[in-house]
Parts: sequence; structure tokens; C-alpha cells
Amino acid sequence: MQTPPVVCVTGASAGIGRAIALAFAAEWGASIGLIARSREALEEVAREVERLGGQPLVLPLDVADEAAVSDAADRVERELGPIDVWVNDAMVTVFGRVEHLKPEELRRVTEVTYLGSAFGIQAALRHMIPRGGERSSKLVRHWHTARSLSRRPTAAPRPRSEDLSTVSVPNCFTTAMT
Repeated sequence: MQTPPVVCVTGASAGIGRAIALAFAAEWGASIGLIARSREALEEVAREVERLGGQPLVLPLDVADEAAVSDAADRVERELGPIDVWVNDAMVTVFGRVEHLKPEELRRVTEVTYLGSAFGIQAALRHMIPRGGERSSKLVRHWHTARSLSRRPTAAPRPRSEDLSTVSVPNCFTTAMT
């Protein structure tokens, strides 16, 4: 019997990121690195992950900090095992008319939503590529991943790349490996 997958989810404290983490716990009993800024919110998600059969690792950090993201990937590999799936769902949204947005608001959106995703992909691939991940890594839409997880494959307990729809979406990437 194969072991459950090891998954990292950024933006895991709320919304789609939380839903993705819970889906991996419920469907595959995954070991999940939960990444977001709020320790309190992540600990709440961790309790749900455990209740659903997964193994959580709470990693409070800001994805705009490349070193923190890299360190989190290292910690996941040390404590949970080789990373199979990395989901980038952390994002910042600013509401308002474009002409009224402040430069620091736009900078924060870019740092978290774009650079945070790039840092996550780099951290994940740094671990995946030495194991052959360059051939099976994929970019998929985060919302479709959660929907796809509800269709559990019968042949294998681990998520397979063919179980995830392969597309790329600006500012929101998921790197997956079988």
C-alpha cells in the first residue's frame, strides 16, 4: 500500500486554500504543510485536517519572504517526507478604482500573489527535480484541483498528475508531482 501524499498549501488558513487542504486530508489522508500568516487560523485548519484523517504541519509565514518559503519546504521534507504536491493559493486583493490605488497596495499584491507563487514553485521544484519531478510537475488551476479531488481515483490512493487538470493561470499556480 502506498503512503498518503505530502502536500503544501499556501493560503491554507481560509477560502479555497483551506478547502484544498481539507480535500487532500479527506480524500487521501495527506500529510499537509499548511502555510499562511495567521498561526491561530492555521491551527484551526490543522484540527480539521486531523479530524479528516490527514497529518498537518502548521507553518505560519509570509509567502512574500522567499527565505521563509524555502525554509518551509525544507521543514516539510524533513518532517513529513518528500513533497508530492505544492498548491499556491495565497493572495492579496485590493478593492477600489485603479487610479486610487496606492503604490504600496499594488506592491503588496504583486509580492504575495505573484512572487509568493514563484517562490513556492521554486521551493517545491528544488526538492522535486532531483527526484525526477521535471517530467511530471504541472501547473493547474487551484479551484479545479479542489473539484478534481472529489473524484477519488480507484486505482491508486495518491493523486496522480492525470487526475489534475493541466492549465496555467496567472498569479495562482499549483505544482503537482506523482
